Amino acid sequence: MQVLLREQQWAAHLRAKTREGLESTPPWIPPVWFYDEVGSQLFDEITRLPEYYPTDAERSILRQYADEIVALADVDTFVELGAGSSEKTRLLLDAGVRHGRLERVVPVDCSESFLASCSADLANAFPSLAVQGVVADFTSHLGQLVHSDRRMVMFMGSTIGNFDPEDRAAFLRDIAADQGPGDCFLLGTDLVKGTDRLLAAYDDAQGVTARFNRNALTVMNRQLDADFDVTAFRHRAWWDAERARVQMHLVATRDTGATIRAFDDLRVEFAADEYLLTEYSTKFTAAQVEAELAEVGLAVAGSWTDPNGDFLLTLARGA
Repeated sequence: MQVLLREQQWAAHLRAKTREGLESTPPWIPPVWFYDEVGSQLFDEITRLPEYYPTDAERSILRQYADEIVALADVDTFVELGAGSSEKTRLLLDAGVRHGRLERVVPVDCSESFLASCSADLANAFPSLAVQGVVADFTSHLGQLVHSDRRMVMFMGSTIGNFDPEDRAAFLRDIAADQGPGDCFLLGTDLVKGTDRLLAAYDDAQGVTARFNRNALTVMNRQLDADFDVTAFRHRAWWDAERARVQMHLVATRDTGATIRAFDDLRVEFAADEYLLTEYSTKFTAAQVEAELAEVGLAVAGSWTDPNGDFLLTLARGA
């Protein structure tokens, strides 16, 4: 395993971003705080809810078109950014093995222990492939990742929707700059659809997403020695039509505050109905994806959607 990001470096970066967010107006926090063991279990539950369509939509595209995507890419190496468990990616790996050219898979994630476990699982499941996990922050270490004559860099799950427009453009510029002549880029994006359906995906009837959202405060209390009163906040999903994105808020139900002792006793206050922004998820059109890729010099080589037109996978190469 290659380690480009040490645990202490990641913790320092996360703390710096969190303090910046809490001191902003309106305040925000990085969504990384969702994902302790409880949060990860809750998110796994979210992906199986009837209201939450993105995971099933992306998986259905891969089930139907994995062989077509792999044949068009025709690469020897997969590099998956923010790989997580690489569960959906296994459909592409199966196709890669069938295609015959694929030799190596490089999962990239910021958690060394989690990545080690997932890399071992991939190595057991795909013995014909070399598995090389890389612990990295892909927004900082992109140019240091594994290169080969023909790579497919993959950014799945519409994670790019969590970037603001400036960060998204910078990330795509970095992707384009790092592409070699035989490389390609596979991007997953959630598509714009009816507001009611979008909001339901982020505010399910069973309240799982609400528990997931509030769990971020529990994690910060533990990790940052803070004292947020979790019961003083309610979950809200809101559609920002101007920016075409769903925002997740924690809204104060009464006047409340917290002291973050890890930040030199930083004090944050919330009046009733003020909110903390915990995540946003931009939704795209196919034309927008093509335009944003073209802006950085990447041309669409192929694109695929699920039967309902909910999700889009786009394969791009240097123009």
